[in-house]
Amino acid sequence: MGFVLLAGLVGGQGAASATLAPSPSASPSATASAAPDPNDPPDQVRVPEVSTLAAPAFQLPFPCGQQWTGNSSNSSAHQSYEIDFNRGSTANADLGDTVVAAAAGTVVISAHQGSTNGYGNLVKIDHGGGWTSYYAHLNARSVSAGAQVKQGQKIGTVGNTSKPGNNISPHLHYEVRQGTGYPGNIRKATFGGVTFGYPTQTLTSKNSCSGGSGNPYTAAGLCGSGYKVIDQAALGTAGTAYLLYNSANGTNCAVTLKKTSLGKATATTAYLEVQGKARASDSGSFAYYAGPVRAAASGKCVKWGGKAGSSSYDSPFEHCG
Repeated sequence: MGFVLLAGLVGGQGAASATLAPSPSASPSATASAAPDPNDPPDQVRVPEVSTLAAPAFQLPFPCGQQWTGNSSNSSAHQSYEIDFNRGSTANADLGDTVVAAAAGTVVISAHQGSTNGYGNLVKIDHGGGWTSYYAHLNARSVSAGAQVKQGQKIGTVGNTSKPGNNISPHLHYEVRQGTGYPGNIRKATFGGVTFGYPTQTLTSKNSCSGGSGNPYTAAGLCGSGYKVIDQAALGTAGTAYLLYNSANGTNCAVTLKKTSLGKATATTAYLEVQGKARASDSGSFAYYAGPVRAAASGKCVKWGGKAGSSSYDSPFEHCG
């Protein structure tokens, strides 16, 4: 599972080897080249230095319960321990999916890098002690430079933005760095205190799975910008199934939000079926929600529904047009 990036990240690195580069034991303060490196863009804001030896408690940069596949070796642009994340089975399946902060910190870059490099829409977070994380190719950015973000807070959505002429499939390019001196300052990514299983591993996010007595997610927030709830159905006391629609692109979205057993992976399902087409569903053991499941349905009727706990809902074909 997971569509892996094959195109280069940065035009100037197109011929770079995919071999993992310098050991993470390399000094964080390695001397940078005299000329500015486009892959080490300058921060937009400065934050006070914080003295700490411990790495932040990073979690997967996706909402709790989602399963994503990371790959560090299938991009000719990768210099070291960068990871490209996907979870869908097709090239565009992940476009618009939510990206969250892997750890708390200060946003020091939130900008489109234009022709400078291939990062496209980039968010960089400073976590203190020289530790930073990078989130590249975003379709949209949800935070501004200087903002304080919490772990698990939405910072953008998965996209395929890059430099002009660099055509890539939607994915999240993720990096962790410590200190200066690219690429020697890139560190192996850890999630929940466990080092990522390089070069490829599929993981389930535990980001912010234990906070609050209510579900921290909303149907509209999960489906993305432009989607509005047009119908919903209670799944007993265990959750609610939602149907949303984006009038700008004629696309429906189905989500099931849990109300009980929050933070605990339990059987949850969301599905969407456009009349005349195969049903699309997201079913598994999830901590907060199932979905989002999207399908183009302009001029069509849809069936939708979901399941949480022992309760389920199945609509007839409706919401036509």
